[in-house]
Amino acid sequence: MAYQLTRDCSATLIPAGDVVILEKGTSVEVTQALGGSVTIRSNMGLFRLAPHDLDALGSEALQKYALKSSDAVMTSGPLQEETLWAALRECYDPEIPVNLVDLGLIYDLSFQGDATQGHHVTVKMTLTAPGCGMGPVIAEDAKNKLVGVPGVNTAEVSIVWDPAWNPRMISPEGRKQLGLE
Repeated sequence: MAYQLTRDCSATLIPAGDVVILEKGTSVEVTQALGGSVTIRSNMGLFRLAPHDLDALGSEALQKYALKSSDAVMTSGPLQEETLWAALRECYDPEIPVNLVDLGLIYDLSFQGDATQGHHVTVKMTLTAPGCGMGPVIAEDAKNKLVGVPGVNTAEVSIVWDPAWNPRMISPEGRKQLGLE
């Protein structure tokens, strides 16, 4: 869907990872909208808009693409590991419409703490390519999703390269989404 930016906004250039300012009036097309962030294309390239900048697409787009509270990971009672995995399933590579978990990018997840003091979550993840400049952006998105889980106070997301990612790591669900099965 095509839009004109209603205000100047920051965007992350894909795949370099550089933050740039896109000017008000720039024509863009939404190529992917998943997990509260949007990938857009303009005549200047491909960019990721963070959730806090979706309003630059206009009110109709904000309503359409913003992560709804019903989409967010809700939990009650003690923190469960599956709740953390569900939060990570809301994080996407801005070029691939499959979540980080089903892409096979999450190598390790652990948490410690308690309901009184809060929990600290640690994640080891990789990227599809070592030269991807989007790594810090994707890792920060994962961290923010985890810290948004009730009971989680802090999260640390580390990018690791061992073992190297390969397409065989994509889950059966991810393979279906990509049309590989």
